Amino acid sequence: MRRYAAPILLALFVAIAAPIAPAPAIGPGEALEDAKLEGRARDIGRELRCLVCQNQSIDDSDAPLARDLRRLVRKRLTAGDSDREVIAYVHARYGDFVLLRPPVDERTWLLWFGPAVALLAALLFLLWRLRRPRGATEAAGLPAEEAARADALLRDRGDEK
Repeated sequence: MRRYAAPILLALFVAIAAPIAPAPAIGPGEALEDAKLEGRARDIGRELRCLVCQNQSIDDSDAPLARDLRRLVRKRLTAGDSDREVIAYVHARYGDFVLLRPPVDERTWLLWFGPAVALLAALLFLLWRLRRPRGATEAAGLPAEEAARADALLRDRGDEK
């Protein structure tokens, strides 16, 4: 029985994961006959964002604009353009937004580094808030003898835990 456990688990995983995996939206008439060019077109399609769907590549999107961009990519490749030239052509027409990985420059610093800065700021704030404030009783405006009594009570309470 143990001998069959791995193949059964693999088959179960494939049966569950297959419907979840994104299927390319390439129509039957879109694919190029040259397998090498088609592979290049698919690679480029995975780097370009669908302007309608916004979180999908043109390779995965069913939107009409994505279909037009896939055709444009294939047209440029059959015309002899390199992968970089095709991406540069689409980028020149539609701007940084069409790239799934926009360039790192002064206009996109917030996009690239903003989440890390926000996370760091949140961690610093959390550390600042979790630290026990020193002299909290003095900050509360208590007289010196009441502040000393409150500090003693807080210390005693901490020793009990």
